[in-house]
Amino acid sequence: MATEKEKMLSQKPYLASDPELSRERIHAQKTCFKINSISPELVEERNVLFRDILGACPKNFYIEPPFHCDYGYNIKLGENFYSNYNCIILDCAEVRIGNNVMLAPNVSIFTAGHPIDAEKRNQGWEYAIPVTIGDNVWIGGNTVVNPGVNIGSNTVIGSGSVLTKDIPANVIAAGNPCKIIREITEDDKLYYFKKRKF
Repeated sequence: MATEKEKMLSQKPYLASDPELSRERIHAQKTCFKINSISPELVEERNVLFRDILGACPKNFYIEPPFHCDYGYNIKLGENFYSNYNCIILDCAEVRIGNNVMLAPNVSIFTAGHPIDAEKRNQGWEYAIPVTIGDNVWIGGNTVVNPGVNIGSNTVIGSGSVLTKDIPANVIAAGNPCKIIREITEDDKLYYFKKRKF
């Protein structure tokens, strides 16, 4: 018979109150508490803790505290990852992030969800669906990425977006719900902000 952790990792309904999962969340919370309590200049000490908790941690990355996650071991970071303040990743399922990804402040990535039916929800059932972010993605501040969403490489997500569906590669997308605004073109190399040229 499958454990609750095995159910969680296989995208089946599971009970998060399970003692094994509860212990693992407490471990992640304690590690995040240490990370968020370290003096700002002690970057290497902080990164040792990140490498201890995260499932895959590259040579080059920078995460501005505070940072919070559910388990940590389901988070797989690519090279040159950068996250600004107050990143929250509910990694009950895998969160795979490509190379050269930038997260603005207050980005939340959720793999966890609850049933629509109140009776099932009140019984404590949850589910977790993986999230994937491609290479060279920039996600604007106060964005929420919901369970099961995939973001293609080179895409820019505007601030305040709520992603409920996949967003393809090489586009600018924004809104609630997040929708494609336009494709990224060679002309975008000419400007750094709106019509301001390099």
